[in-house]
Amino acid sequence: MRTDTLGASSHGYVSSATRSTSKRINIAIWTVQVLLAALFLFAGGFKLVAPIADMTKQIPLPGVFLRFLGVVEISGALGLILPSLLRIRPWLTPLASGGLVIIMSGATSLSMIGGKMAPAAMPFVVGLLAGLVLYARTRVVPIRERARGSEWQVTSSAAIRARRTA
Repeated sequence: MRTDTLGASSHGYVSSATRSTSKRINIAIWTVQVLLAALFLFAGGFKLVAPIADMTKQIPLPGVFLRFLGVVEISGALGLILPSLLRIRPWLTPLASGGLVIIMSGATSLSMIGGKMAPAAMPFVVGLLAGLVLYARTRVVPIRERARGSEWQVTSSAAIRARRTA
């Protein structure tokens, strides 16, 4: 009986050691997701509220584009957490992560324009972490979508029917 990388056999059996490893990986990826979301919420929020004149002194980009990046970063932060947490369209989490990889690729290249590599290290590492979330949520520990007839939906449907008959 051959097992894959997570230990699941061809007969659908998953050992307790594999389950434990998968659970640890899931916790680690959730931790990375939360930290990245906090980072992008802060960075995006700053780009939305900071005066454009101050931002354009530090970053050689048009002010409107910096505001747009703020909206994109906040959207990416929410996309890292909410779809997987609520299990509603969890495929949006790797999509958001992929978008943040693109944003951080641009940030890394802008940081390297001056010829120095040190300022590019931080956006590069953040981009790698976003890429890790993308890979893990598509290949290693994907989040399953909530079943259509979940308990919450059944309960709310029953409450709606009860109100209609009353």
